[in-house]
Amino acid sequence: MLLGLSILGSASGQPGRAPFKAMNPATGLELDPPFHSASPEEVDQAVRRARAAAPLFAACDGARRAALLRAIARELELDAAELVPRVMAETALPEGRVRGELDRTCFQLRLFATVADEGSWVDARLDTPDPARHPLPRPDLRSMLRPLGPVAVFGASNFPLAFSVAGGDTASALAGGCPVVVKAHPLHPGSSERVGRAISRAVAETGLPQDVFSLLFDAGHQVGAALVQHPGIRAVGFTGSFRGGQALLGLASARSTPIPVYAEMGSGNPVVMLEHALSSRPEAIAQTLAASITQGVGQFCTCPGLILAVEGSGLQRFRDALAAALATVAPAPMLGEGLARAYRDGIERLKADPSVHGHLSSPSSGSLGAPAFLETNGAQLILHPELAEEIFGPGTLLVACRDDRELEACLQSLPGQLTATLWMEPGDLGLATRLLPHLQELAGRVLFNGAPTGVEVGHAMVHGGPWPATSAPHATSVGTLAIRRWARPVCFQNVPEALLPPELHHANPLGLWRQVDGAFGKH
Repeated sequence: MLLGLSILGSASGQPGRAPFKAMNPATGLELDPPFHSASPEEVDQAVRRARAAAPLFAACDGARRAALLRAIARELELDAAELVPRVMAETALPEGRVRGELDRTCFQLRLFATVADEGSWVDARLDTPDPARHPLPRPDLRSMLRPLGPVAVFGASNFPLAFSVAGGDTASALAGGCPVVVKAHPLHPGSSERVGRAISRAVAETGLPQDVFSLLFDAGHQVGAALVQHPGIRAVGFTGSFRGGQALLGLASARSTPIPVYAEMGSGNPVVMLEHALSSRPEAIAQTLAASITQGVGQFCTCPGLILAVEGSGLQRFRDALAAALATVAPAPMLGEGLARAYRDGIERLKADPSVHGHLSSPSSGSLGAPAFLETNGAQLILHPELAEEIFGPGTLLVACRDDRELEACLQSLPGQLTATLWMEPGDLGLATRLLPHLQELAGRVLFNGAPTGVEVGHAMVHGGPWPATSAPHATSVGTLAIRRWARPVCFQNVPEALLPPELHHANPLGLWRQVDGAFGKH
């Protein structure tokens, strides 16, 4: 049974402040129960509890953190019969998508469990002492990554499971030994509560301090602002809009002690089609991109919202095929009426530009989003880079360039992106070779002959990119490297081995991959 109350570690929030209800985007009907926004006192209590639990949790070995993550995955799977219908009711997402996202969430929890259990992610480094070195002796130096402390995580609107309460930010922070305080997204509070209670059960089951996890509700932005400004919070994880990420960055930097904000803020995800690929298979490329543009009603941060190519017969065939494919896709409910309205406003703003004309822009209303296919030219994109700004939803902008040089100039004019995609054939190798350095500089993930939607969860994945795609171009929010966001290096100089963590003992009792005197190995 849902209570609608915040989870404050081992305590519970109280009813009364700013109650709100979730809404089914498909029906427009409110869903019970009411959820009560956390009070300032409850925000303070959650963070203080997390702060008190932080040293105990940091002292736990990787095996105990791994046990917690695996227990969370089990609890989520056991709750699937109740959790899946609630997610569907709050998001209008189909059952297959929700179950797939639940599987992904549990997979990444278990993946981070293996990382925590194995332990080499701490990047242990040892420089052995050399008292005879001249002109000065070398001290005993040993360093490793240590947990930052309590992390604030913001649930995302478009992934109610995989980027929310038990999503990648929470999984990686817990794996790294950091307590987590989650601010639930107001579009799916019931789903958030079910997941939050599953995490609480897992914490109790593994015998860890109950205060390593809290969940706060709020219909607006007050709780999130208070959370980021609380002196007990040491870092922030956010997936959402550029405007939201900027606001959190401003709050975090204005603190007396600024903290890092790892914000994934979306992008246009340019797709570049080269001549030989476009002339040999324009219809196939159009079908692939149409499916990507409309997948999940375009509500993916990797939706291909920008397509670039040089004018020619292949491009005309592509135009016709993409317009035909998108025209077969009916309007569908987006995650909320506000998101649908923002999408439609963005399309209308683009259409108002004199250089933009439409191939397809179906009318829709309420929470419905319809596919949109607009076009401009390369010269206008270079003069007006705002044309390339992300419009969150099932729409895309084609940029027709005069020649290869204008195509290259368009890429150079774009701001940082999460992804950049190149379609090519062997005959395009020369131009592809010239463009690849631009794509590497532009995006966190460069892919060939595919669609950017679908972010694999693995060790090599990078889901990040230069500003404004993210606030931290050196980091990723997907993949096992994400754990490093929640840690900082600490060097121990001439510290007696008995006082050091086992990761830094000379005998390497944990069998980690380490760097000893510059050489990597299990020594």
